[in-house]
Amino acid sequence: MVVKINTSGILGIEGRPVVCECDLSPGMAHFNIVGLPDTSVRESQERVHAAMKNSGYAFPFRRITVNLAPANLKKEGPVYDLAILVGIMAASGQIEPPPEDACFLGELSLTGDVRPVTGVLPMVLAAKEAGMRSVFLPAGNADEAANVAGIDVYPVGNIHELVDHLTDRAPLQPLPSASFVPTRGIHPDFKHIMGQKAVKRAMEIAAAGGHNILLIGPPGSGKSMAAKALPSILPDLTAAEAMETTKVYSVAGLLSSAHPVVTARPFRAPHHTISAVGMAGGGSTPRPGEISLANNGVLFLDELPEFSKSTLEALRQPLEDGQITISRASGSRTYPGHIMLVCAMNPCRCGYFGQPGGKCTCTAQSVRNYMSRVSGPLLDRIDIHVNVPAVDYDSLSRRTEEEPSAEILKRVTAARAIQLDRYRDLGITCNAQLPPALMAAYCTPTDGARDLLRKAFDTLGLTARSHDKLLRLARTIADLAGSVQIDIPHIAEAIQLRSLDRSAYLNY
Repeated sequence: MVVKINTSGILGIEGRPVVCECDLSPGMAHFNIVGLPDTSVRESQERVHAAMKNSGYAFPFRRITVNLAPANLKKEGPVYDLAILVGIMAASGQIEPPPEDACFLGELSLTGDVRPVTGVLPMVLAAKEAGMRSVFLPAGNADEAANVAGIDVYPVGNIHELVDHLTDRAPLQPLPSASFVPTRGIHPDFKHIMGQKAVKRAMEIAAAGGHNILLIGPPGSGKSMAAKALPSILPDLTAAEAMETTKVYSVAGLLSSAHPVVTARPFRAPHHTISAVGMAGGGSTPRPGEISLANNGVLFLDELPEFSKSTLEALRQPLEDGQITISRASGSRTYPGHIMLVCAMNPCRCGYFGQPGGKCTCTAQSVRNYMSRVSGPLLDRIDIHVNVPAVDYDSLSRRTEEEPSAEILKRVTAARAIQLDRYRDLGITCNAQLPPALMAAYCTPTDGARDLLRKAFDTLGLTARSHDKLLRLARTIADLAGSVQIDIPHIAEAIQLRSLDRSAYLNY
C-alpha cells in the first residue's frame, strides 16, 4: 500500500512542496529513503524507528520505501521526519491516511518528541500556495508559522498528540493567526550627538531615500554613534518587508519562540575580521550571510579599510542588484540583499589627516595607500560620502537640546510616503532602488539643474553610475523639501554629499 503525505522543503529562502510517498511491501525488513536525500534525511529512518518504538507504536518489519518527490530537488535537514512517520503509520494501518490538504513538518527525537526546525515560515508559505489548508509542525515553531494567514497551524509536542488528533481521540486546536505589529529597536538618539549638523543632514537624506553612506573622519568625531543612531530615523518595517526578512532569519535558524518574527529593521555590524563567506553567505550547504541578514535594514561596516579585499568586493554585486546568488557544487541559492550600507573610516592610518595641530604622522604615500584599500568601484556604489570633522569644544559644552530622532523621523517618513506613492506599481520602496531605465521618467531636473549637473559631470570626471547616484540623491532631497521638480539647490546639495568625487586625498 502506498500512502502520500504532504510536506515541504527549502531552496534558498523559498519553500518547495514535497510529497512523501511511503510504500510497505513483503520481503526482508529494509528501510530505504530515495529522492536525493542528504545525510540528515537518510538518518530519519533511525529517528523514526526509535521514536515509534519508544512511543509504544509497532514499527513494521517489512520492506519500506520512502520516496521524497520531486526527486530532482535536493532534500536537506530533518524536517521530513514527521511526514515519514505519518506515512509509515498510515501504510501499516495504525492510523487512517490524513486529509490530502494537510502538511506535516518536524524533526523527531528518539523519545517521540517533535523538535523545532529551521525555515518553517517559507515552508508554510509554500504549503499554503500549494493548496494546503492545515499544517502540523513542532510547537516551538508554531508562533512563527501563525504569521501565515489562510492556513490552520496545529502545534505538535509529541507523536501521541498527533496520533490522538488524527484518530479523533483528542483533537488539537489550531493557533489563531498572528497580526503584524512593527517595533523599533533600542538605538542611540540623534539628540545625544552634539554639533555635526552636516552629518545629521546627510544621515537624514540617506534614511529618506535608502541611500548608502560613507562617513570619513578622525577618531572620536562621532562616526560610529551616528551610524548606530540611523535606525532611529528609519521608517517602520512594512508587513511585506518583515515577511521577507523573517524568511531569511528562519532559514538561518535565528528565530525563537520569544521572537518568532522580525518586527524591527535589522542592524548588523560585523567585525572587520569577517570572511567573504561570512559576509556574502555560503558554506558547503549555502546559508545566508551578513548581507542577507541585514535585508531591509542597515549593514554597518566600521573601520572600512580594515576589512579584507575579498570581503569588501563581495558587496559590489548585492549593492547593485539587491540580491546575492551563491553557487556551490551542491547547487545555487539566491538570497535577498536590499540593504542600506553604512561605512565609517579614518582619513589615514593614524586617523588625523587634514586635522589642525599637525597631529598626522602619515606620509603622502601612506595616505594614498590607506585610501586605496577601498576600491573605486565599491566607492562608486556608495551614494553619499561625507566628512565628519572633530567636534569643537563649544558644541560639546553647549546646553541647548539637539533635534531628537523623533522629529527627523517625521520628515523621513513623509519623504518615504511620497516615494511609496510614486513607485506604487513598480515594486520599489525608495529612491535608491530606482533602476536606470526609469531615471528619465522620475528624475527629470529643471534646465538650470541640468546645466549644473553637466558642469559637475565634466569637471569632476563622474562615471555614469555617479551621475545616476547624484540624480537619485537630488530626487530624495527634493522629496524632503516637498518639491515635485529637481531644481538647482537639490543638485547642488547632492554634489556636496559626494565628497570623494571632489576629494584631494589622491592628490595629497
